[in-house]
Amino acid sequence: MFNLKAGNGEVILTSETYVAKAAAKDSIASVRANALIDARYDRRVAANGQRYFVLKALNGQVLGTSETYSSAQAMEDGIAAVERDAPNAPLEDLT
Repeated sequence: MFNLKAGNGEVILTSETYVAKAAAKDSIASVRANALIDARYDRRVAANGQRYFVLKALNGQVLGTSETYSSAQAMEDGIAAVERDAPNAPLEDLT
């Protein structure tokens, strides 16, 4: 699995768990490619009323899920952080 962190170190997107490291690396590349496409963000409301988003690939595969946010504006700020940080985020391999 991987986490995308904002410039302040806060996790803004978390992937699913992968069996193979190569699959995780492919998904990271897909996050970088899809992060700037607004249509790839599925904005959702959790059962507790908080907002969150899911970033999807062109084929609909979920690439990552955000934390929950207290407002729609906070969620949009989270999306903006992914758009800003994902394309050039450094890769730190902790395996």
